[in-house]
Amino acid sequence: MLDIRTLLIIDDCAADRKIYRRHLLRDPHQSYHILEADCAEDALVLCQKIHCDAILLDFCLPDLSGLELFDKLKQEIFKTAVPVIMLTGRGDEEVAVQAMKRGALDYLVKQNLKPDVLQLAVRNAIKQSYLQAQLNKTQERQRLIATTALRIRQSLNLEQILNTAVAEVQQLLKCERVIVYKFASDMSGKIVASSVESRRTLALENRVGSGNWGLGTRGKTEISTNLSALSLPNIQIPISYVYEVGLSNCVTLKEQFNTEANIVVPINISNNGNPTPKLWGLLVAHHSSEERQWQHDDVEMLYEVSVQLAIAIQQAELLAQTQAALVKEQQLNLFRSQIIGTVSHECRTPLTSILAAASTLVKHSQQLDESRQQRFLGIIEHKARYMSKLVDNMLLVNQFELDNTKFKPVPLDLLQFFSELIEQERETVGEHHELIFKITGNTKGFWGDRGLLQQIFVNLMSNAIKYSPEGGAIEFHLIGKESQVMFSIKDQGIGIPIADQENLFQSFSRGSNVDTIPGTGLGLAISKACVDLHGGNITLSSQVGQGTKFIVSLPKNGKGEMGKG
Repeated sequence: MLDIRTLLIIDDCAADRKIYRRHLLRDPHQSYHILEADCAEDALVLCQKIHCDAILLDFCLPDLSGLELFDKLKQEIFKTAVPVIMLTGRGDEEVAVQAMKRGALDYLVKQNLKPDVLQLAVRNAIKQSYLQAQLNKTQERQRLIATTALRIRQSLNLEQILNTAVAEVQQLLKCERVIVYKFASDMSGKIVASSVESRRTLALENRVGSGNWGLGTRGKTEISTNLSALSLPNIQIPISYVYEVGLSNCVTLKEQFNTEANIVVPINISNNGNPTPKLWGLLVAHHSSEERQWQHDDVEMLYEVSVQLAIAIQQAELLAQTQAALVKEQQLNLFRSQIIGTVSHECRTPLTSILAAASTLVKHSQQLDESRQQRFLGIIEHKARYMSKLVDNMLLVNQFELDNTKFKPVPLDLLQFFSELIEQERETVGEHHELIFKITGNTKGFWGDRGLLQQIFVNLMSNAIKYSPEGGAIEFHLIGKESQVMFSIKDQGIGIPIADQENLFQSFSRGSNVDTIPGTGLGLAISKACVDLHGGNITLSSQVGQGTKFIVSLPKNGKGEMGKG
């Protein structure tokens, strides 16, 4: 069945109008709904009320010339291309030139007019007008998309990019709401930008069923997932289009929701050279206050904006990664400077003692009795061990800073493990300190890294002893629970000022009340890093002059940082 086109004949001669009507109604290639007007005034009224696909316009009219009416139609009705064919009783080339310059699609002389000529001219005029309208529409769409893309990509701040995108798309599509939904690594996700103030959580549920998401026609890339429903609490969000996302084992969204109020397109970013892009998130246009039939152009525009948005997101993320790497490099440079400063400071005193003791032994060994010789050798050994421990700590902290330390869990009998460590401490601790070992609950089934766990214990215990110069009891309490183990080390030492406690787990950080007690400020930083690798946490409570208590909590499963949610 042929499409019916609306045609307006403007001519003050009724006989001529009848002839044109007869010729056109016999056109085997096109059907027409024909309107007639015998003056410019009536023609303007009709054009304001009814859309005309083509107009046959006589050059001579009783109230205006055909060219004058043509100008009015352009200015007041059509605004752009006017589908007009000029008619005249004279073969006046000057009139033809004027009409064509004004934008007339054709020019016909009445005396030479034959049915097939008129039919072909009108069909060509309608086709040309349609193509021109489509071209204008495409150009305008591309202009709007380019403007939107320019505004989106003016910033390299991700939050600003997303907020600009939803605001611009809302204006572009004249819809109620636009949101950006970002997927997490486990394909859960959340709304990260919304064009309205209310940012309700967007739930993406995993359900197994049949069918898939409502897919658009641009199925170029297939990304396998198990996602099914996109919904807002208290607001139904049906999906009418999802491009380039192939979803298996999911319920059909068109069956799940009552209306089709959304366009949903993916935000795909490049995937480290992989030909299959990475699904970063979704761009959703929502409209529900009144029934709206989304057009193909709406979908195309949203899709093209999503492509530009993906480029902007990737640029912002690359910048953020570069800045993070720069900050990390600056931190490492600062750390290296602190290492150099600490080594030069902490090594000077023991080196001086070692050199003095060694020089005395070399020069005066004959005059020194055995006990004094042993005392000088003890000084050398003690200071050398201190320097060796300092170097070990520096290397270990450097590994943590470079993320080179590996977590290697093995099953451990914690009761035996800590009993042996405490006995070693008792052999070296002075008579002024008393080590107390308590155990509560079930510690069996623990997996941990033996070396890292020993670092935690040794550093916390040595600090407890070192910062209790007056001696006293030091209590180690091991507590076993169903899914984790905890241990605490409590001393009766000098305590830590509240102002110093916040930064105490950072490298080279020490309490302001340590006075002349030696130390590098690395022990707690090492302990914290070892606890983190186990996927646990460490806390402290302390009061100046009343001692300090450190509490370490570690999961039993041995999954370390990978097991943290």
